[in-house]
Amino acid sequence: MAAGCCGVKKQKLSSSPPSGSGGGGGASSSSHCSGESQCRAGELGLGGAGTRLNGLGGLAGGGSGSGCTLSPPQGCGGGGGGISLSPPPSCGVGTLLSTPAAATASSPSLSSAASSSSPGSRKMVVSAEMCCFCFDVLYCHLYGYQQPRTPRFTNEPYPLFVTWKIGRDKRLRGCIGTFSAMNLHSGLREYTLTSALKDSRFPPMTRDELPRLFCSVSLLTNFEDVCDYLDWEVGVHGIRIEFINEKGSKRTATYLPEVAKEQGWDHIQTIDSLLRKGGYKAPITNEFRKTIKLTRYRSEKMTLSYAEYLAHRQHHHFQNGIGHPLPPYNHYS
Repeated sequence: MAAGCCGVKKQKLSSSPPSGSGGGGGASSSSHCSGESQCRAGELGLGGAGTRLNGLGGLAGGGSGSGCTLSPPQGCGGGGGGISLSPPPSCGVGTLLSTPAAATASSPSLSSAASSSSPGSRKMVVSAEMCCFCFDVLYCHLYGYQQPRTPRFTNEPYPLFVTWKIGRDKRLRGCIGTFSAMNLHSGLREYTLTSALKDSRFPPMTRDELPRLFCSVSLLTNFEDVCDYLDWEVGVHGIRIEFINEKGSKRTATYLPEVAKEQGWDHIQTIDSLLRKGGYKAPITNEFRKTIKLTRYRSEKMTLSYAEYLAHRQHHHFQNGIGHPLPPYNHYS
C-alpha cells in the first residue's frame, strides 16, 4: 500500500492497550488513508525513492530541525485501519527532504487549503489543474481512452498524496501517496490510479462512482526533525513518528496535517492514536512518549468535485489539449 492521507473514523483514545487486536499491522512500501471524516495516514513502511504510502504512513525523507537529527532506521512499519503490511528492509529518515525552492503556480481558488506556509508568504504550487489531471487520468482509464497528454503545470518533484472521497458526506474512497519526492506529472498519474484502484481497504473504483467523487491533491513540504514529541502544531503540521515496539522492532506511522484537527484531537491523543496505528499494544506512558522520534511537515492541499472538474474542463478543454472527449453530461445526470 501507499501512504494514506484521508478519512478516519472517530476513535476512542486511551493510553491502555486496545481490547481487541491492538490495531497493529505491518507496513508496506506504500501508504494509504483510512476512515471517513479525515485524512488519516495509514501505517507505512518506507523503502526508498518511489515508496508508496497508504493513508499516511511512514516517510522516506526527514528534515533537520530544532537541532535534532534522526538516524536512518534499519526498518520501519506501521499498522492500523485493518491493514496489514510487511515492513520494508529499510527506510531513509534523517536527511533533509529537498523540495523546490520556489512555487510557480498561482494560488488556486477552488476548495484549497494550504498549511505549508503563512498567508502571503509565497505562492501555492498545488492547483485546480492538478485535480483535473487526476480526474482525466482516472476517467481515461475507466473508459479505455488514451491517457491524457502531459499537463502544463509544474513538473517539479514533491512528496504527494492523491485522495478520493465520495458522496455528500465525503466518505473516504481511496488515499495513497509517497513521501519520496516525485516529478508531479508522473507522480500524480501513478498515484491517481493507485489510490483509486489499489487501496486495499476498498474495491477498485467504477465508472458509476465518477459523478459523486471528490479529488484532493496534497503536496508535502518543510520536513523537520524535532527533539520534543510535542513540538508541532495541530492543524498546521503533519507528523511522522518512529518508535521501538514491545518486541524491539522499529515502527513508523504518520498523519497528514488535517487529521488531528478534523478528529478534534490534542497532541497527546494524536500521538497515542499514531502509536496504536503503528501497532504498539503496550500501555502508553509519558516516559515512552519521550522516546519517540518525530518529524513534522506541512502541506498544500487542493480539492475538486467531479462537477467542478466538468465545469473546468468545459472551459479549458481546447487550451489544455485534452486527448479525449469530455464526459457525456447526460450519462451522469
